Amino acid sequence: MASKKPSGDRVITRMGQYLTYLLVRGLEAVLSVLPLTFCARLGQFLGGLAHVFFGGPRRLALRNLEIAFGREKDLDWRKAAAKQHFRSLGANFMCSMKFQVMSEEEIVKRVTVEGAEHAQAVIASGKPLLYAICHIGCWELLTNIPSLFCFGRKPATIYQPLSNPYLEAHVRRRREKLGYALFNRSDGFGAPIKHLREEGSAIGVLVDQHAGDKGIWCPFFDRLASTSSLAALMAMRCDAPLLPLAVYNDGLGKWKLVIYPPVNSGEKRATAEGLTSMLNIAVEVLVRRAPADWFWVHNRWKTPKPEFLLSKYRRGIVLPKGYDGNRLQPFNLLVRSPNWLGDACMAMPAIRALKQGRPDLRLTIFCQANLKELWGAVPEVDAVVTKAKKEGIRSVAQRIRESGYYDAAVLFTNSTRSTLELKQAGIPRLVGYHGSLRSRMLHQVCAEPASYKPPEHHAYRYLRLAKFCGAKTDDPALFSPTVPPTGVTPGQGTIKVGICAGAEYGQAKRWPMDRFAGVAAAVSVQWPQVEWQLFGAPGEKAMGEALSQMLGNVPHRNRVGATTLTELIAELRACRLLVTNDTGTMHLAAALGVPTVSIFGSTEPVLTGPLGDRHLVARHHVPCSPCFKRECPFGHYDCMTGVTAEKVARHVAEELGKGLVLA
Repeated sequence: MASKKPSGDRVITRMGQYLTYLLVRGLEAVLSVLPLTFCARLGQFLGGLAHVFFGGPRRLALRNLEIAFGREKDLDWRKAAAKQHFRSLGANFMCSMKFQVMSEEEIVKRVTVEGAEHAQAVIASGKPLLYAICHIGCWELLTNIPSLFCFGRKPATIYQPLSNPYLEAHVRRRREKLGYALFNRSDGFGAPIKHLREEGSAIGVLVDQHAGDKGIWCPFFDRLASTSSLAALMAMRCDAPLLPLAVYNDGLGKWKLVIYPPVNSGEKRATAEGLTSMLNIAVEVLVRRAPADWFWVHNRWKTPKPEFLLSKYRRGIVLPKGYDGNRLQPFNLLVRSPNWLGDACMAMPAIRALKQGRPDLRLTIFCQANLKELWGAVPEVDAVVTKAKKEGIRSVAQRIRESGYYDAAVLFTNSTRSTLELKQAGIPRLVGYHGSLRSRMLHQVCAEPASYKPPEHHAYRYLRLAKFCGAKTDDPALFSPTVPPTGVTPGQGTIKVGICAGAEYGQAKRWPMDRFAGVAAAVSVQWPQVEWQLFGAPGEKAMGEALSQMLGNVPHRNRVGATTLTELIAELRACRLLVTNDTGTMHLAAALGVPTVSIFGSTEPVLTGPLGDRHLVARHHVPCSPCFKRECPFGHYDCMTGVTAEKVARHVAEELGKGLVLA
C-alpha cells in the first residue's frame, strides 16, 4: 500500500497542473478578443487590488524601495512608487498573456527602440551579441520581439524551466516558433557559451536576481547582494561586449526598448568578479530611470540561510573599482546578550567573531539594563538596547522595533520569553539553540554537541552559534584582548591586586572570607608594595566591610558596591591580578586581559573557568562536586573549605613573580 501512495499523489499533482494549464489557455482565449489597451487597464486594476490585499508582497516591495531609495526619498514617495509598481506589474502581466495570441508584427508596432547603435556597433565589429537583461517593465516582451534587438542574429536565452510540464511545453513552443534557442539553466553553461561563440548568434542573460550561495557579494544600491557572475564569465570567455537591456513602460500598452553601452568597454584587465560588481552599478542606472518599473517584489537582498555572515563564501565580497566601502548600507544584526555578567563576558569572543563576519555588519546588543555599561565598552558593539528586569514582552518588542530595522538576531539566551520578545519585534531571522519550548519560533536552530563529546566551555558554546551563522571561529585573537598596563614598573611603585570575595549566585560559590584575608596577609609579607582592591556587587557592601576589618593594617581599598560597571572596568584594568571566586567579576577581568587566581567548588572550571595560561584555578575535589547548587545540601561546603589560603597564596606569588622584582 505504501508504494502506491506516491503514485496517487503524482496523479493528483498532474491533474492540478493540467487544470492550471487549461485555465491559462482559457485566459488567453478570452484575451484574444480583447484590445491590448483593455488588457493593460484590467491588469492595472488587478494590480491595485493586489497592492491592497497582499500584505506580504507589499511589505517586501516597500522594504526593497527603502534599501534602494531610503537615503534620498521619503516614505510617501516610496509608498506611491510601490502602488504604481503593483499596477504596472499587473498591466504587464496581462499584456504578456495577450502577447501569446499576437503576432510579432503586431507587437513590434507598440515598441520604440533607443540605443540600437550600441548593438549595431558590436555587430559591425564581428563580436558576439551578449545582453544583460533586467526585470524592468514588461521584460517578457523580449521573448516576443527578437527582431528588434537581435538584428538578424539567432536569438537565445538561458531560462529556468516551469514546474508545470504542460505550461513549460506551451511556453517552449511559442519561443521556438520565434526562432529562440533555449538553454536549461540546470544543464550547465557549456551549450550557451558554444552558441555565443558561433557566428551570427545573440543571447540574453538575466543579471538582477538573487544568486544564492554561488553568487558574488557586491553592492547593489550600496547594499551587498548575491549576484550571478554568469554574464561576466560569458563576456570574458567569448570576448563579447556586455550590453544592458531594459524594456520600460511608455504609455498604456506601449513600451520602449533601451540598449545601453557595453559595461566592459575599455576594461581589458577586468576579472569576472570585478565585471559583475560593475554590472550591478549599471543595473542601478537602469532602475533609476523608471523606479516603479523594476521588480520590487523579488527578494533581491535576500539573507542567506544559514550562513548570513559572508566570511566563508568562496567567491567572497567584491567592491567595484574606486568604490568607497563606507557607502555600504549596514547589515543590522541584533544579539541577545546573556543576563549574567560572567556569561556576557564569556560571549565576547563570539561577538568579535560575528563582527568580523562581514564588513557591512552593524552589531547591536540587546541586554538587561545592568549590562549596558559593559557592552558599551566593547569596541565591536555599535549600539546597545536595554530592557528592565520585569518589563512586559510587548513593551520590550516595541522598544526593539523603535530602535531600528534588524535583518537577523542571534540569541545567546535559551528562554522562551527572550525569543518571544524578538519574535514580536518582527525580526525576520532568529537564530539560537533549541532552548525551552521555543524551537518553532526560531528560523535557524543550532544543533547541540553530541552527548558523547567532552563538556563544552560556555565561551565555545557561544562561538559554535557564531560559526553556525557563518563566522570564522579559529582565530586565537578572539580570546586575546590587549593586556592592560599594570600601572607598575618592575621593582618600583604600588602593585594593585584585586579581591572579589562575593558571589551573587549563592553561598556555595563563596570561599570563606578569612581565607581571602589570610592570602592578603601572607602575600603582603613577601610583596609589601601590594595594595589590595576589594570589589563586589552593591548588595555585598556588608561583606566588603567585614573583609576590610579582617585585613586590618594590610594596605587595601574597599570598593565593594561603590563602583559602577564602567568604574569597575577601569579599576580592574589597573590591577596586576585578581583573586576571586567564580563570579562575573572574574570573567570581566579575564575579558580585560587581567590574570586571575580563581577558587572553584560547586561549579566546573571546564565549563565556566577563565580561559588562557594567565589564569590559575584552585579547587578541592570532593565526590559531590560540581553540584551547581546555590547552597550546599550538606551544609559544610567541603569543596570550598578544602582549598587552603597557603595554596592560593602560592598561586598569587607565582603570578606576581612573572617579570617583576621582589622589593
